[in-house]
Amino acid sequence: MEGLNPINSLSKNILIIILLLTYSINFLSALEKSNVEFIKTSCGLTTYPTLCFNSLSMRAGAIQTSPKLLAQTALSVSLDTMRTTFSSMVKLSKKHGMAPLEVAAMKDCIELLGDSVYELKRSLDEMIHPGSKDTKFVMSDIQTWVSSAMTDEDTCTEGFKNDPKMESVVRGKIVNVAHLTSNALALINSYASLTK
Repeated sequence: MEGLNPINSLSKNILIIILLLTYSINFLSALEKSNVEFIKTSCGLTTYPTLCFNSLSMRAGAIQTSPKLLAQTALSVSLDTMRTTFSSMVKLSKKHGMAPLEVAAMKDCIELLGDSVYELKRSLDEMIHPGSKDTKFVMSDIQTWVSSAMTDEDTCTEGFKNDPKMESVVRGKIVNVAHLTSNALALINSYASLTK
């Protein structure tokens, strides 16, 4: 041991550390790629696969390859977007110059979107903390609530049928969240089929 050169020993330790870091980075990169591929494949089952992938791929590290976390995250994205859409519609409703029928339709639309926020939040809460109920009953409830949220989103624009300009404005605000909710439901249905 007397002839051991401390510089050689230090060099070896640094080389080992560099090799371990390189291996770790490559390993994490491979995991991330696997997670992203899982999301891409799963989103292929949805009606709007590009939107699905774009909205979820940034969260690949959290989702990993878990169908439950994928469905849960899709639901969370839908809920966050619905809250933003709801706020945007409330602001739109405060603009002056709307005809009485538009005011009534806007009031109904905001109420429906509020219901949708509630249904999506309830679904996400139940998915995160299912309680003591049987998993298939929990998933059935979630599927019902998310379907109901989709119906609320679609019904919102129907009140503006007599005003194509306002209908277009409202549809423009709602179409993205409606597509996200549709994708979330598809991923929830896929996860539910695994729990039966």
